[in-house]
Amino acid sequence: MTPILLIEQVLNGLQFGVMLFLMAAGLTLIFGVMGLINLAHGSLYMIGAFAAAAVAGATGSFALGLAAALAAAAAAGALVEVAVIRRLYRAAHLDQVLATFALILIFSEGTRWAFGSFPLFLDIPAALSGPVTLPGGIEYPRYRLALIGAGLAVAVGLWWLTTRTRLGLRIRAGAEDREMVAALGVDIRTLYTVVFALGAALAGLAGALVGAIQSVQVGMGEPVLILAFVVIVIGGIGSIRGAFVGALLVGLTDTLGGLLLPDLLALFMENGAATQAGSALASMSVYLLMAAVLIWRPAGLFGRPA
Repeated sequence: MTPILLIEQVLNGLQFGVMLFLMAAGLTLIFGVMGLINLAHGSLYMIGAFAAAAVAGATGSFALGLAAALAAAAAAGALVEVAVIRRLYRAAHLDQVLATFALILIFSEGTRWAFGSFPLFLDIPAALSGPVTLPGGIEYPRYRLALIGAGLAVAVGLWWLTTRTRLGLRIRAGAEDREMVAALGVDIRTLYTVVFALGAALAGLAGALVGAIQSVQVGMGEPVLILAFVVIVIGGIGSIRGAFVGALLVGLTDTLGGLLLPDLLALFMENGAATQAGSALASMSVYLLMAAVLIWRPAGLFGRPA
């Protein structure tokens, strides 16, 4: 394995991690503030991808596609919160799981009815196509570097929002004691709708950005949702910082595991068996990481003990 290949895979892991962060940040905001298990979060990721692909395909503008993804996912999130989720805040977690699982089916079939069963494709904008030469002569796709930059920019923006603005103060206070926040005159219902729409917009943005490097299809959000839950468990429920660190850990573990484990096992096994066992272990590596973190810190890296 060459150093160039290793650096490329590290960059791939970072790119995967920051996209997971966009999913996990919205999910952990919703769970931390509302105490809601939202299995339909992956469907909002899918809605963002389809909205971006449809608008970009019709207008030829990737920027308009991103704007459409943010608007469509935020609108869908706000509508779902008002029509369905608002009735589930005091319900048992099992009721929340069942209701949001039903939303997955509704969104999936509704998207299939609107766009058909065939995948859509979102073209990378011309300004971001092709490779860029990094120090050391490493050529890496310009668009993937842009994804890393976009994810880091969103992370900084969320930090600023949650720590330096009045809305962020209300969000953090709502996560601590929603009854006291309501007693102080804050419209908690409106706050919940805003938080849910913000989380949905982040998921939609992630779907739109990833849609340019993979096909946009019905059900694309469910595999990402599983990893997003792993991220927030590792980072700590309700923690934006934890979601960021957890997402990077998961992205790097998933990417580098597939690269390094077969070579490591080849030191003790024959090549065919090492490749097979390494691939199997790589697919389990993020869950082994989650288990190790929970043994060490049951509330996650930045979560608060119950």
